[in-house]
Amino acid sequence: MNETILRALMRLFAIIANVEEGKVRDSTRNVVVSYLSLMLNKEGVTQFINLFEEYVAVHHKLGKQDSIQQKKRTSVNSVKVLMICNEINEELHQEEKVIVLARLFEFISEDGKITDEELEFISTVADVFNIDEIEYDLLKNLIIGSIADVKSKQNILVVDKNGETNDGFRHIQSTHLDGQINFVYIKSTNTFILRYEGIDSLFLNGQNLIPFRVYVFSSGSLIKSSKIQPIYHSDISGNFIHSFSDTQIILKAENIRFKYNNSENGIHEFDFTETSGRLIGIMGGSGVGKSTFVNILNGTFPLHSGKITINGYDIQKDKKILEGVLGFVPQDDLLIEELSVYQNLYFNAKLCFKNFSESNIKQIVDQVLSDLDLFEVRNLKVGSPLNKFISGGQRKRLNIALELIREPSILIVDEPTSGLSSMDSEIVMSLMKKQTLKGKLVVINIHQPSSDIFKLFDSLLILDKGGFPIYYGNPVDSISYFKKAANYVNADESECPQCGNVNSEQVLEIIESKVVDEYGKFTKERKVAPNEWYTSFKEKIQIETKIEENPKQTQLPEKYFKTPSGFEQFKIFTKRNILSKLSNIQYLLVTFLEAPILAVILGYFTKYISGIPGNPDKYVFAENMNLPAYLFMAVTVALFFGMTISAEEIIKDRKILKREKFLNLSKFSYLNSKIIVLFIISAIQIFSFVLVGNYILGIEGMNLTYWLILFSTAAFANILGLNISSSFNSVVTIYITIPFILVPQLLFSGVIVDFTKLHKDFTSYKYVPVIGDIMTSRWAYEALSVAQFKNNEYEKYFFENDLKKSINTYKLSFLIPEIENKMNSIISKSKNIKPETEYNIIRNTISKLNKTEPVKFEFTDNLYQNKFNKKTEDAFFKYIEKSKQLYNNIQYKLNLRSDSIFYFLVEKYKSKENVVLLQQNFYNKNLSDILQNKSQFSSMKDVNGEIIQITDPIFKIPESTNGRAHFYSPVKKIGNITLSTEIFNVIFIWLTSLFLYLVLIFDLISKTANLFKKEKQND
Repeated sequence: MNETILRALMRLFAIIANVEEGKVRDSTRNVVVSYLSLMLNKEGVTQFINLFEEYVAVHHKLGKQDSIQQKKRTSVNSVKVLMICNEINEELHQEEKVIVLARLFEFISEDGKITDEELEFISTVADVFNIDEIEYDLLKNLIIGSIADVKSKQNILVVDKNGETNDGFRHIQSTHLDGQINFVYIKSTNTFILRYEGIDSLFLNGQNLIPFRVYVFSSGSLIKSSKIQPIYHSDISGNFIHSFSDTQIILKAENIRFKYNNSENGIHEFDFTETSGRLIGIMGGSGVGKSTFVNILNGTFPLHSGKITINGYDIQKDKKILEGVLGFVPQDDLLIEELSVYQNLYFNAKLCFKNFSESNIKQIVDQVLSDLDLFEVRNLKVGSPLNKFISGGQRKRLNIALELIREPSILIVDEPTSGLSSMDSEIVMSLMKKQTLKGKLVVINIHQPSSDIFKLFDSLLILDKGGFPIYYGNPVDSISYFKKAANYVNADESECPQCGNVNSEQVLEIIESKVVDEYGKFTKERKVAPNEWYTSFKEKIQIETKIEENPKQTQLPEKYFKTPSGFEQFKIFTKRNILSKLSNIQYLLVTFLEAPILAVILGYFTKYISGIPGNPDKYVFAENMNLPAYLFMAVTVALFFGMTISAEEIIKDRKILKREKFLNLSKFSYLNSKIIVLFIISAIQIFSFVLVGNYILGIEGMNLTYWLILFSTAAFANILGLNISSSFNSVVTIYITIPFILVPQLLFSGVIVDFTKLHKDFTSYKYVPVIGDIMTSRWAYEALSVAQFKNNEYEKYFFENDLKKSINTYKLSFLIPEIENKMNSIISKSKNIKPETEYNIIRNTISKLNKTEPVKFEFTDNLYQNKFNKKTEDAFFKYIEKSKQLYNNIQYKLNLRSDSIFYFLVEKYKSKENVVLLQQNFYNKNLSDILQNKSQFSSMKDVNGEIIQITDPIFKIPESTNGRAHFYSPVKKIGNITLSTEIFNVIFIWLTSLFLYLVLIFDLISKTANLFKKEKQND
């Protein structure tokens, strides 16, 4: 409260103060002192008491006054009261206004004479302060009247020796109390005000409780006496809360125990019981098991023994029944940084309330934002802790709002004040306390609370190192408990006698105090070990906690929490994901501009201009030597795009995923939403890349094919990136891992290193090596190259005929002459050959030809060194001649067919020049040379007893019927089905993507890693 407001209040008190002979009565002065002591130190109290007396001298003049003067003064003071009240009205909290009103009632009652003018003054103050009639009546009858005359009797609680009566009030029995303590509940501010009517010596928060004086009974307050049992704030507030709530929540833990694998640390056995309307604190030093305990309470960690029940339902066995009853707010942020405050809460609500309409959800979101003082910042982006748009306190309140919007009956919060300023910490903790006043049970994990926060707790659980519970009870009493255990001289003094503050740190200091050596220095050894504190706890505290062995199952509070169907969740996740990306302008610019920019760079620098006679700057597509390099880089770019946009998608949501798992939301829907959004982004990226790159290089008529192949590659990389993101715990690890994936993709693509030039353990001439077959880059590059060669506007007319010509030419010019030469070498007994090897090759080759060719050799079984004879020799050479004659005839017909196709094109395009121009625009020579393997000097190679064709791989039909083939094969075979290479390769890429999708859905990588980890631990 600022000085201006306090000065105005002193004027208000001075106007209404009782004055005798120009002097303020001592009792009246004491009321002002009592009020000022709530806010100021001794020096400040003295300063403002002097100011108060100055104002009294001004407003209450000395000497006798006739009735006319008295009326004038009263009239003037009425105007002044109204002016002062209006002046301070907007500056005071409602709770402060209630306290001011209570002090004013005390003022006018000090002399036992209450005038109508004084009551009129106070009524004016109450009107200006917007204090309603019921609460005005409560304060009036508590202080200057009789509580028997109160209209709203349910707002009064009486503590006396009699206990429950039929007078309409609430009652708590205190057997040895002389007189009674009357508590008034001011509902609008959740404030309790008390007045003691008796002669006992009572102490409120360590201060003497003066009979017939009004006191505020704030959170953490305690009334003590040598005659009576302590009266805690939780006793009073709980009495009201339980009657206001329809259903009471009872949280019970019986002999609970948790232990980490291969460790004695965890939570040691103990019992506790808590009910709704209470704020429970869990305190202790770092690493004592506070977070472990809250994870046990919320059901994340399974107990090793004992059980925890909520109204009789086991939190492990009855999770479905208890769904929505428990709320958990972890210490970490659960916010989507790219979304606004409102959007974070809105999508959370959509995932929690299946049966609520859109208007209901928006209404609930607005209400929660208003309740948590976030409405003004609802449209601000949350941002990251390093790039802030909202404050740390607002972030924490928004995290809490994500759970509060579900209205859970039990709210568990892990370190809500961590990293916050003292002011923000108090705001957050006040918010938690307000939840208890709504009938919730709130459990909070906290490290070292301030005095005000410490007093907010109704119960306190203190844990020591190793997970030993060492105290459970009233927070303020904990200080006396440990001071007595440590033999402090003032053990019964739990609060500062002057200011009433509590030093919560003193508890931890006593618990962790060290032994001093002979040199007066602290050692590492503690005076009291954790297990000793635990033993004391079991003997002195735990023995008083009685747990019902088989708690009866009672009704749970009504809950509205119900998750939508999997498909509805998918739609919500997808919309949330899209909005979060659209809100990040930098992400959008980089993501959607990098593809066309890279296309420009690649297209421009690989656009080799050979020129033509008369125009050296003319670009001819057919002469571009860099087309294969462009195709390879396009595949690399697709892999790179796919992985970079997906590598962080899951790891950045890891904390959010834990919460959504706690809410039993569908991870399947979440992952599918991620995949569909990534696919959309990749589709747009690849489309722009293909459109720009192909335009620059003059690749015409192939955009759709290129897009399909490269998008399939990027989609594979998307899912691979999601698997990586799901499997690792660090972004740094993810980006270190990416090169280990991309480099093999490049190396074993078949482009950088020919598959026939690999290490001898992997080299293969007949098929692509297995290490190449598992590389998506190999399938994508091959599909692009083969599609570009086969399906371009020129070659598509010739390809089938060229295929037959190549096959026929190979047999006529290479294969038949080769086996003929081998036979001649055998017959001439050449020294450079091994006859059995040569017979084997000839026999295998002819056996294959017999299956497909019309010319047959009937003596295949005689092609062995010990069976070969003159008859077989003559038959062999006749077979060779007939084969050559057959292939020559076929070649002649195929050549005629080629001429026919050419003249068809001449007719279609009107001239030979136009056909040549068609070839220049669509048929790339360098790509053709690579796919026909023209750089190789040999056309075939003997491998393991058979002749392998090296030349013209693009025109070679694979022999395998299981999909395996040589590199650049034009088709692939699966059983009796023959598919073009581009179609087969795209299908294969999607099948590998499907495999990775299943790995992702079932989290197989993490599960496998955990399995190995467990086996290692067991070893």
